[in-house]
Amino acid sequence: MSGSSAVSGAAPCRFAHYFVICGIDTETGLEPDELAGENFEQSPLRRTFKSKVLAHYPENVEWNPFDQDAVNMLCMPKGLSFRTQADPREPQFHSFIITKEDGSRTYGFVHTFYEEVTSAQICSAMQTLYQMHNAEHGSANAPSSSSSSSSSMDSLASSLDEADSPASSSRGAGGYDSSRDTLYVSKALCLITPMPFMHACRRFLSQLHRAVTGTTAPPLPLESYVHNILYEVPLPAPGRSLKFHGVYEPIVCQRPGLGELPLADFPLGEAFNLLGVENLVQVFTCTLLEMQILLYSQDYQRLMTVAEGITTLLFPFQWQHVYVPILPASLLHFLDAPVPYLMGLQSKEGTDRSKLELPQEANLCFVDIDNHYIELPEDFPQFPNKTEFIQELSEVLLSFGLSANTGAPPRTRSSPGSTPSTPGRERKAVALRELEDDGRNGNLAGEELAVLELLQGNATLERLQALTKRTGVTVARVEALRAGVKCQGTEGQGGRTAAEEDELKNAKLNVQLREVFASRFTTMFADFEAFVIQSAPDLESWLTNREQMHNFDKASFLSDQPEPYLPFLSHFIETQMFATFIDNKIMSQWEEKEPLLRVFDARIDKARLYNVRAPNLRSSSYQRCSILKESAQTIEQRLMKIDHTAIHPHLLDMKIGQGKYEQGFFPKLQADVLNTGPTNNKWSHRTATAQRRKDRHRQQTEHLTLDNDLKEKYMQEARSLGKSLRQPKLSDLSPAVIAQTNWKFVEGLLKECRMKTKRMLVAKMGREAVELGHSEANITGLEENTLIASLCDLLERIWSHGLQVKQGKSALWSHLLHYQAREERLEQQQAESPVPHVPERRKSESCIALPTLRVSCIQDMRHIQMMSEIKTDVGRARAWIRLSLEKKLLSQHLKQLLSRQVLTKKLYKRYAFLRCEEEKEQFLFHLLSLNAVDYFCFTSVFTTIMIPYRVVIIPIKKLSNAMTTSNPWVCVSGELGDSGIMQIPKNVLEMTFDCQNLGKLTTVQLGHDNAGLLAKWLVDCVMVRNEITGHTYRFPCGRWLGKGVDDGSLERVLIGELVLPSTEEDSGRGCRTPPLQRSPSQIRRISITSLSGRGNKPTSAQIQEAIGEVVNTIVKHFHKPEKERGSLTVLLCGENSLVTALEQFFHHGFRSARLFQKTVFVWDFVEKAVAYMETADQMGDLQETTEPLGMTCQSLCRYVNAINSTSRSIGKDGKFQLLVCLGARDRLLPQWLPLLVECPVIQQMYEDTALLRDRTTVNALIGVLETLHDFPITLEASLVKGIDL
Repeated sequence: MSGSSAVSGAAPCRFAHYFVICGIDTETGLEPDELAGENFEQSPLRRTFKSKVLAHYPENVEWNPFDQDAVNMLCMPKGLSFRTQADPREPQFHSFIITKEDGSRTYGFVHTFYEEVTSAQICSAMQTLYQMHNAEHGSANAPSSSSSSSSSMDSLASSLDEADSPASSSRGAGGYDSSRDTLYVSKALCLITPMPFMHACRRFLSQLHRAVTGTTAPPLPLESYVHNILYEVPLPAPGRSLKFHGVYEPIVCQRPGLGELPLADFPLGEAFNLLGVENLVQVFTCTLLEMQILLYSQDYQRLMTVAEGITTLLFPFQWQHVYVPILPASLLHFLDAPVPYLMGLQSKEGTDRSKLELPQEANLCFVDIDNHYIELPEDFPQFPNKTEFIQELSEVLLSFGLSANTGAPPRTRSSPGSTPSTPGRERKAVALRELEDDGRNGNLAGEELAVLELLQGNATLERLQALTKRTGVTVARVEALRAGVKCQGTEGQGGRTAAEEDELKNAKLNVQLREVFASRFTTMFADFEAFVIQSAPDLESWLTNREQMHNFDKASFLSDQPEPYLPFLSHFIETQMFATFIDNKIMSQWEEKEPLLRVFDARIDKARLYNVRAPNLRSSSYQRCSILKESAQTIEQRLMKIDHTAIHPHLLDMKIGQGKYEQGFFPKLQADVLNTGPTNNKWSHRTATAQRRKDRHRQQTEHLTLDNDLKEKYMQEARSLGKSLRQPKLSDLSPAVIAQTNWKFVEGLLKECRMKTKRMLVAKMGREAVELGHSEANITGLEENTLIASLCDLLERIWSHGLQVKQGKSALWSHLLHYQAREERLEQQQAESPVPHVPERRKSESCIALPTLRVSCIQDMRHIQMMSEIKTDVGRARAWIRLSLEKKLLSQHLKQLLSRQVLTKKLYKRYAFLRCEEEKEQFLFHLLSLNAVDYFCFTSVFTTIMIPYRVVIIPIKKLSNAMTTSNPWVCVSGELGDSGIMQIPKNVLEMTFDCQNLGKLTTVQLGHDNAGLLAKWLVDCVMVRNEITGHTYRFPCGRWLGKGVDDGSLERVLIGELVLPSTEEDSGRGCRTPPLQRSPSQIRRISITSLSGRGNKPTSAQIQEAIGEVVNTIVKHFHKPEKERGSLTVLLCGENSLVTALEQFFHHGFRSARLFQKTVFVWDFVEKAVAYMETADQMGDLQETTEPLGMTCQSLCRYVNAINSTSRSIGKDGKFQLLVCLGARDRLLPQWLPLLVECPVIQQMYEDTALLRDRTTVNALIGVLETLHDFPITLEASLVKGIDL
């Protein structure tokens, strides 16, 4: 009993938890492995058979219970493999990782070798299988392997394949014959450790294997070495190095200190070499944005190296979702997971990427490691300062003699999936490269020395190298190896072996590459803490309300970042890993800091100390990492000076003669000595006391803080689904478990949908509440784009969950196409069958309005299909989502799509999200909530497409002949441009035109040429509709157009407002103008002159207040981020605008209506004042005035004359509007006011009580208008057309 307690006491700081042996169980014999994809077409030597865990020591460790199924599956992911003496049998090494429910990880390191089969039963079973196989397939069609190859180059390529194709040569010789051939089977030795000391474990296991294959027996029985590493080798303390002893030579490992980057022992240099720097940075960006990442390689160790490499580089963030670097064949259904994942899939040799059927690819980053190329999802943002970043990484690699440019350029999704066939010259280079760093030949790229020896000693290769030199292909890797090995040779004099030297080089390269990445995040998030919102008083209330709380001020953070960073950062701060990082930051006020956060915070503090960031807060200039040398030195010093040496392996108290040495066979170890550790071990005792101390401390704090399980439960719920599904259960694969996993996915997707729609609503509504006044009520720009992009991604994931058969890259678009095909068939059938014709009810003639737009999912699809700009299905699906969202029809369209249940059943499996009725209803309901806000996410993104617009001009019938003899014209302008002047056919009040996307519409210019007798026209308003998005704008007019009527205007600039659909039609989302009785509504700009006669004049206080409010709104407009401002024209000329407010000011006390004379306008006053100034100037009256005043006088006269001499027939009110706009733009209004006030003309035209004659009021007005001087006011082209100033 005491023994086992020692085991448990020591477990947390033991170097290794388990030693495991996997292989063939001679009791049960050959069992085909159905899960690994049985293939009876293959020869028996190439089939997969079940492996078993033959032994593991100790039985159990209480902190890390032994998971037999998972370990067996990951030690031998392909099951057992057989070879004969004719096949290559080099040992292989790979590692794996097991992620537990709570996110903690355990690492496994596996050394696989081939051992002769001694069991006669198994040999004869294999022989029988061969006889059956040959009988079925007839030995005639057994292909001979390389005799038929045409050139030496091809035979090299085919021999490369042979390396991984067991039995290829023996099949030519008729397969396996027990009388002639020796049969070998794979066996795996595995160490399971709490920390990834990859190099140390690899060396220990290979020494153990050498001890078995050596000609002489090892110095001690193998039990001694296994017992030593399990019980007597401690984990190195943080910041220390440790030396322990293998069978033949000592092994050194080191652990980073508390202030350094956490331990990462996988060779990053190799990951960069396999993918190339640019590709690796792109995959890294996809990982940061939590896309689905699938690694693909024949070599398990490569999958681990790249996966661990990329997740290591995420510091200070951590991957929060499914993480399975080696996905066993039996778990392939897991690729269906509709969540972000990082998985590794072993490619079968010779299979082409194009044959790989993946359930969903809309958001997939596919990494083909062996062919050095990647496929990226469409339109994902680039990492900030990518070019300089890649440059810095390449320099680090070059300083270690590694070339930085392997890897094919990345492809985006739209490219074809299959690799193009390699032309001859390229193929040679590929073949050479494969031979150099080919893991399958046992010479993994880490062991450069061995590789180089192999390369130099290989005659074929020597010839090939000469050949490649002649053909101009350089073998950069070989040269780099030579250089690397040479420099090792010189360094190695310091008493270190070549292998140690290599390890040191690897460790230094690793840390330098990681420092470059870490320093990017330190600069990008140097002041993240300022934006963390600390709102809860204590941990418990924070955990309970976690979902309702805003933890990070995203908008302020983004507004503080350099423009080029925004596309990336706005996506990144929406990820789960960023949310968890901020959660950890908030929790650190109540409990110990999470280790990565502690290191990161320390770095930020250090950077602040050196004041790196403050002066250039928003600069996007690249800052290089400054601590590369220090970090490499720290590691070197630790390895030079060993801090701790573990107890040497020693003889154990064992029965003699049991572990008898037999060359080439791994002996059966004695379990009794390996299942318990030593009781008198000083450090196990030390940890036991430490443990007691910890327990005591925990009991004291327990009643102060939350119970840990409860906290974990809260955290699990608080962080979405990903956490609880970190890794699929590797053991139990019953249908029930698979169903339960899928059910978790369905719940997770629904929850994610709820969170995303809520986030989109809060973001929009938040802005809308802030923006009082008649300004734009929506956020455009970055944040909105990011949220919509993530909604598109969620919909793609939902639509690809549980697909029966995948068609095309976008599951949603593929479903829509099926739906379209069915509906069009039905339409055709209906068209063919005669239907009684119902006469359409004609609207009464008096009602001129926009015809209702038909709501149709298919119609919206056709609009998207017509857009030649979009080339891919994923792009079309995204455009369709954006369009539906803008039309407020997303939920309705999807409901329509899913209402065809026969189709849904045909396309989806029973467990798919789209076939879970209740969840589907809730999902559509969440999407429906998005109709509460206005999006312009289609119009603002597809700015170059052609859009059909419909224009309707609505005259005021009672007062005017709707028909006019003149020739009317119209010009529609929007934020992105204008339509140009278009003639309207006579007496037609409706027209449609096609034009490049104008964006949100702002103004309509309407006019006529005054021809004929009936050249007067009273127009109520103009309606314009975008026929794709259905957005309808109303441009109120309510004035005459014609000479000698109203203010004599022949053209007017009308300011638009978006019309909301009227309630009874909300479902149809159609748009009609308001009923005609109300037509010239009070809201419409009616000539102020006519107002004055009606007895509802605004009071002087109201007028002053209105001016203040208008100026305030304009100031607010300029304080918004540029992309979110909306239309300035509305604020200058619309309702409640600067022009209307100043008109009211000028109209106060104005003597406009004269008996028997025509109405006088404010413009008449301005003209008279200017005429007076000009005559006074000529007579010299203004000579004594100060110089600047004279200049102002000239500017006012110049502007008024320019407006009067314009070729446009704008009326007097239009001219006044223009003067105000130009004065505001050129900052002249406050200077002109005093001139008008001083002018004697004012006494004839204004009452004494007029505001314009009150000095204090005018001075106040000047002060208010001067506040606009700080802002650059630009005027829309439609306002200033024809004015040359």
